[in-house]
Amino acid sequence: MNPAEYLEYLLKLPELRNAKVSPDGKWVAWSWFQIGPAADVYLAPTDGTNESIQLSDTSEDTMVVAWTPDSTVLLVEQDQGGDERAQLFRIDLANPGMLHPLTEASPNYFRRGGQLHPDGCWLVYGANVDVATGQELAPTWVYRHDLMTGERVPLACPEKGGFNIPLLSPTGTHILYHRQDLRPGGYQVWLVDIEGHEDREILNFGPSAKVWAKWLPDGERVVFLAEAETHRRFGVWHLADASISWLIDDPSRNLEDIVVPPGIAESIVVVTEVRDARVRSSILNVDTGVESNVIPPSGDLRPLRPLDDGSWIGLYSSSTQPTDIVRFAPNNVRPETFLSLTRVWDRTPIRPEHLTPAQDFRWSSVDGLEIQGWLYTVSDPKGTVVYVHGGPTAHSEDRLIPTISFFNAQGFNVFVPNYRGSTGFGLAFQEAIKEDGWGGREQDDIRTGIEALIQAGHAAPGRVGVTGTSYGGYSSWCAITHCPPEIVAAAAPICGMTDLVVDYETTRPDLRLYSEEMMGGRPDQQPERYYERSPINFVSNIKGHLLIVQGRRDPNVSPENVNVVINALHKANVEYHLLAFEDEGHGIFLPKNQRILYERLATFFAESFE
Repeated sequence: MNPAEYLEYLLKLPELRNAKVSPDGKWVAWSWFQIGPAADVYLAPTDGTNESIQLSDTSEDTMVVAWTPDSTVLLVEQDQGGDERAQLFRIDLANPGMLHPLTEASPNYFRRGGQLHPDGCWLVYGANVDVATGQELAPTWVYRHDLMTGERVPLACPEKGGFNIPLLSPTGTHILYHRQDLRPGGYQVWLVDIEGHEDREILNFGPSAKVWAKWLPDGERVVFLAEAETHRRFGVWHLADASISWLIDDPSRNLEDIVVPPGIAESIVVVTEVRDARVRSSILNVDTGVESNVIPPSGDLRPLRPLDDGSWIGLYSSSTQPTDIVRFAPNNVRPETFLSLTRVWDRTPIRPEHLTPAQDFRWSSVDGLEIQGWLYTVSDPKGTVVYVHGGPTAHSEDRLIPTISFFNAQGFNVFVPNYRGSTGFGLAFQEAIKEDGWGGREQDDIRTGIEALIQAGHAAPGRVGVTGTSYGGYSSWCAITHCPPEIVAAAAPICGMTDLVVDYETTRPDLRLYSEEMMGGRPDQQPERYYERSPINFVSNIKGHLLIVQGRRDPNVSPENVNVVINALHKANVEYHLLAFEDEGHGIFLPKNQRILYERLATFFAESFE
């Protein structure tokens, strides 16, 4: 397979997101990227007897949001060119291909989530808008939307901004949501009834501690993860008497998520633990406390829902396996026994042997902290591309990433560091980024990783480039403005922050508290830190090659970041190249644009390393 063919196959390699099993357990739906010109929604029976059904066929990405309680309708959303101002639709399984609008197109606000009440008349979602005035807000209010009259009633009105997806109880009586009214880094759980009469805080473990909650199927209990000083604890809150039962309180376990399977009678949850960036899932009976591991010998398995015959539906992935929805037996989690419901391998000529497996790579940073990353090597490399994950509150897994596979096919080693601040290594490691704020020692982690690669012979001086999207783009800017060219010869930041003050002022309202949490305050409270950590103030240091990539509709890292840095580059007489996409938002996702981006990146890094 030649490189040109391989690129075409990669651009058509299905990428799966937002998989959700129906409450009755008979169907699973997901959004598939790369199948067509935009992402579309697909459906498959969980018994594996039939091929998947395409439910949407549109020019904009269509994302699965939720099932209706009766399992006959899917709620989906679309925005315009990645602007994230999404419209909500319904797709009836009996009439696939027809999207029926439920909310207005191109709103002047950001809507979060969307669930249909069991009576079928009301929608519940979050929106940063005051419907009385039509004005966009910083906080996300909780709304009840009457589908018959169009009336939207605000049931809860948090005071401050913050990302918030309300969760309607299975019985339809109450709604869970999160507030960040106390401090930027803290989440508290609140409960409001469907009439909006009673709005109260139910879970608070300190103004700076985060707690996340979900309903159990009985609608009478809430499971939650709460941050303690050193770890996260798992508990159950009871609606009847507001009591708490703790089920897991173990500092040695790095709990990162709780999945509540929909529509089942038993009180079973899936506990997701991540150790050294590898998933370790377990199935826990909330009533008995019995817990059983479901950890395959290779790859990551995330169970979603049990079926009547004792089998489960789950997500399976690795660096040589596209993310797949599989049916498996919990007492036999060998991948060769899994039944693919998407039949993803039937849609591509790419095979596992065409993909480079991820190797674990570790090194010590400037303060002795051990850092982990993934290394993808080729024979006789042209150079090494450092691919930095976004977030920063996220981590890179042993997972197939087409960008990495493309770089390997073009003859580049690829290095993916999980710097401090990443999830997957415990709460202390995740919180360590706050000691310095953005642009601190997490950037030293990346630089020392490059130095360790050079020492180990996986990279050569003057032949290392850095790229990534969002915080990965910001890290690319940090690298090219602070590292000598023998360490970083080139950078291709994609949708990356350049001026942290400008970014704070122009980003989505619900993201400003995240900046405050990470930087220790607002720009007016931490002016020196915001200045010192903004790459725009150091562009005169650039000695390497620079390619700037941006989506013009990005509401997260706004294009203003590019506008201001271009002026600074001109003043400093620094040469650069710009690749902007008018129909993209926070990231480059459309296949037609990815083809342009991939080819440009390969040429850019190859020429930079010559």
